[in-house]
Amino acid sequence: MARLNRDTVVAIILLVACGVFFWASFDIRQPDYGVLMPSTWPRVILGALTLLSFIFLVQSLKAGPDEPGPERAPGLKGFIGYWRNPLICFAMFFAFLITLPVLGMLIGGVCFVFLLLTLLGGWAPKQLVVHAVVAIVAIGSMWSLFTFGLGVMLPVGEIFNPFAL
Repeated sequence: MARLNRDTVVAIILLVACGVFFWASFDIRQPDYGVLMPSTWPRVILGALTLLSFIFLVQSLKAGPDEPGPERAPGLKGFIGYWRNPLICFAMFFAFLITLPVLGMLIGGVCFVFLLLTLLGGWAPKQLVVHAVVAIVAIGSMWSLFTFGLGVMLPVGEIFNPFAL
């Protein structure tokens, strides 16, 4: 019997979760008047997540079983060294949430993505340019979609309020 790698297990869990969420979308109340059903967007997003999870499953099955990773050093230093990247992500997200009332979603989101990519991906000048472009395009497009396309009021912050202009 072939041993499954961790990615395969995660992909299966994601597919099961997508199935449960899709099934739960049938419990969303349908209005009596002729509008787009409230369950449409959750199902579209779940369809995309299911497709991506399935691709993840196929790739993880092709990869084969896990190879043994490096041993974790004992003590607090070993724990922090082993879990460095997740700890950085949680700390950065906590800082993002703390600064959200001051910076707002647009500036805070760009700073969060840029700093996280830089901390995890490196400090070389070429990488900094790529990190800045990714942060500006990703957060700027998401902010524009939610603000102007969907009419969602995102936190504006004290530094930049595009609606007070």
